Formats: sequence, C-alpha cells, structure tokens
Amino acid sequence: MAIRVFIYDDSSERRDSLKALINLNDNLKFTGEAANCKNVLADVEKFNPDVVLMDINMPEVDGIEGLKLIKTKYPEVKVLMQTAYDDSDKIFTSIKNGASGYILKNDKPQRILQAIEEVYEGGAVMNPAIAQKVLDYFKPNEKKSPLSPKENEVLALLAEGLSYKMVADKLAVSYSTINTHTKRIYEKLHISSLGEAIAYYYKNIR
Repeated sequence: MAIRVFIYDDSSERRDSLKALINLNDNLKFTGEAANCKNVLADVEKFNPDVVLMDINMPEVDGIEGLKLIKTKYPEVKVLMQTAYDDSDKIFTSIKNGASGYILKNDKPQRILQAIEEVYEGGAVMNPAIAQKVLDYFKPNEKKSPLSPKENEVLALLAEGLSYKMVADKLAVSYSTINTHTKRIYEKLHISSLGEAIAYYYKNIR
C-alpha cells in the first residue's frame, strides 16, 4: 500500500513541485495540500495521511504549531519538517514536540523521497548539517540510564537514523521485537515520539 503524504507549504510552486515528485513514485500517494496549518486537524482527519511534509514558516498558523496539534490528537502520524535554512531553535523545538525528521528544502529530490519512506518506517531523518547541530547541543551527562543494555543498543541505532526494519536486520531479531523495545523505551522515558527519544539519547547516554 502506498504511503499517503499531505503537504503544508505557503509556496504554491513548492507544493506543485512536491506533488509532482510524489506522484512519480509508486510507493507514495499525494493526498492533499494546504498553505498553512489553520485547519490542520480537519485536514488530517479528512485526508488521513501517513506522513506530513511540514514547512516551518507559514502565515497565520505555522509548521511548529501545526506539528504540536497533529501530535496531540494524531500521534501516529509522522511529521517531516522542511525549512530553507538550519535554524537551531526551531529544529530543537520541533524535535521536542515529536517531529519525525528534518530536511532542507534544497535537498535533492531523491533524498526527499527517501526521507518520507524512512520516517514512515520509523526512522529519524535529519540533514547532516542539522544532525551535527543536535550533536553539538545535547551534551552527555553522568545520569544513569533507566534503559536496559538491549534498549540502549536499540536506541543508539535509531539515533543513527536507522529504521525499525534496519535495526531488526542489524541485531538479527524481528521487526516486532524492535517495536516492543521502542515502546518500552517510550514508557521508561515518559515520552511519546522517536525525536524525544533521540534527544534523550544525545543528552543523557551518548
């Protein structure tokens, strides 16, 4: 079944470009678009996307507010943030509020398609420049991790950007086993998104 994608961007040219790109890929299905997040909850309810491509800077209701609203009511929806520049504050705010990944608007088309598929599979996508800022920002400390050694191992691989399937293959276990480990990680850390888990990893474990 094709991955259902909804696009938020205040540029009609950008929306048209992304729509054309998505429609050329058999694994993806364009479901809808909007110039801002004013009706974000109604949009998600109506179009039922698997992945949302979310521009940050939009009029009226921007991408970060849209992200917060989506994650409050539809936590299962993956939100892939887009920006024209690597604004650290907005990047970290998005990660803390459950963004599944981050790309720059000038990323190559193939990278954008790959990012959509990766977040859908459970991976955390970040442009290398943005990933480095996350590494620089989250300083490790001496706190003892509440996670088991295996959970730490799974989280470390997820933090590298691997999808659930890739982690399962690397550890020679089933996809459902990785899914179970991830749920336990969320429960122990009192979080609800992979972005928060990765932020915790870089701040407290790495």
